[in-house]
Amino acid sequence: MQVPAQFEYQRATSVEHAIALLNRHGPESRVVAGGHSLIPMMKLRLAQPEMLIDINDLTELAELHFQEGTLRLGALLRHADLLASPEVGLLCPMLHDAERVIADPVVRNRGTVGGSVCQADPSEDLSGAFCALRAVAVIRGCSNAGEAYTRTVPMREFFTGPYQTVVADAELLVELQVPIFPDAGSAYVKVDRRSGDWAVAAAAAVVRFDGDTVTDVGIGLTAVGARNFVALEAEEYLRGRAARAEHFAEAGRIAAEHCSPADDQRGPADYKRHLAGELTARALERAVARAGRGVKWRSR
Repeated sequence: MQVPAQFEYQRATSVEHAIALLNRHGPESRVVAGGHSLIPMMKLRLAQPEMLIDINDLTELAELHFQEGTLRLGALLRHADLLASPEVGLLCPMLHDAERVIADPVVRNRGTVGGSVCQADPSEDLSGAFCALRAVAVIRGCSNAGEAYTRTVPMREFFTGPYQTVVADAELLVELQVPIFPDAGSAYVKVDRRSGDWAVAAAAAVVRFDGDTVTDVGIGLTAVGARNFVALEAEEYLRGRAARAEHFAEAGRIAAEHCSPADDQRGPADYKRHLAGELTARALERAVARAGRGVKWRSR
């Protein structure tokens, strides 16, 4: 029987209280919300926090708003609630694509958006999606002098390595802000071994146009060793080009060339690199189709 090491537990009553607890107990404290990543790691003793700070009562962090061209997602928003939102499906269908393939209903009912990105698992679905969308993380904290502050970090700078983020010991991710553009299309596509499993490879794309010319593009890659979950070179190639299937295929080739997948139980690196290229092209094509552009593309 797997049992966590001994720990203390306290339930936060406000964001300020949670941050004060983090500040008081230091790096040996951990925040728990859904717990689907942290608790299994504690059972295996891969994580041994001395203090668990439960933030499930902080309902102000579970809200979803669309305000002045920005979709604002509270860090405590459950996956199921994000998936159930018709506004999100219309404004940013990529997020619904990603949420549909995250684990199973049990996990989606308890797991949180903020918890997923803070886990920073290289195979986690939302990380690549938020990076493609150029979302911004809102982080609150407390200085050594006891002064409260709020800072914002682009999601493309949020991840510092596998299972590592810029969120410091006495800080709390409180919100994710996603810019929404009416002329954009977005999509997320994934290959996994079983439905709801971690990705073998996945790609996210958001595309904007002027006529039939790509004016801006975001491409996120999951589980293939892309730096900061982004296919930057493929984005640079596509920007200013016509929205054509051959250009999307070339963008996929470039994305595959610049990622660094690893051999593991989900497949060999060469297979994952091939998937990165194919899925990048497919996500771009689907995003363009959703934006109402008449781009002719082959089925994959």
